[in-house]
Amino acid sequence: MEYIENLWSLILEYSPRVITALVILIIGLFLISIMMKMTKKVMKKRNVEITLQKFLLNLLSWALKILLFVMVAAKLGVETTSFAAIIGAAGLAIGLALQGSLSNFAGGTLIMIFKPYKVGDLIEAQGEIGTVKEIEIFTTKLIGVTNKEIIIPNGSLSNGNIINYSSLGTRRVDLVFGVSYDADIKETKNVLMNVLTSNPKVINTPEPTVNVVELADSSINFAVRPWCKSEDYWDVYFEVTEATKEALDKAGIEIPYPHQVEIHKEA
Repeated sequence: MEYIENLWSLILEYSPRVITALVILIIGLFLISIMMKMTKKVMKKRNVEITLQKFLLNLLSWALKILLFVMVAAKLGVETTSFAAIIGAAGLAIGLALQGSLSNFAGGTLIMIFKPYKVGDLIEAQGEIGTVKEIEIFTTKLIGVTNKEIIIPNGSLSNGNIINYSSLGTRRVDLVFGVSYDADIKETKNVLMNVLTSNPKVINTPEPTVNVVELADSSINFAVRPWCKSEDYWDVYFEVTEATKEALDKAGIEIPYPHQVEIHKEA
């Protein structure tokens, strides 16, 4: 009888705490679910990257559930000071162990928020040039011009210079062609301009330009500057180079090349 009485007294003493803790747990999980749905909607409206959405939602979910667990434990009479100390020590240890990863995470977060580039853009960063294949939390993957995969930590990207060749939609192709000093400058400019205007991938706005850029040792050098869509850059570069050679040959304008003169002394 004594054991039954003790058990009954324990039930009477702790049942209100257990019931209250269960109520807090159920209500807490319900509120966390509502909060997560609202946060997800806000992120979608603000066009936050999917990868960043998932990571932040998971992080927020775990943080809220840990807080709820501490509240439930406190309601059951468990000393929560030790929990706080353990969580704090674990957080410090993880932070020290993952300094580089946290830097990359912070960089990835900044990239996804401010969007200096997006998937499909051609960028130059950290000495590498490539098309953005994927933006992850810790790294960005590029496809190089020789079809190699380049993985760059986001911490380095967010702290370094980034050249985005695609963001403005158009690019200028910088070419230099040299002709003989015997060539007529106006005629040469007309020939070069006709090459640009006859190429359908060269756009009219901004207008292409042809100007004398240098009077070199053996040639008059012309700066040829067509504009095109970003995705047509290399097509225009190669097509204009080839068409220029053909047009100059047809017009009888010589493209000089290095000559070597041998001097023979008679004994």
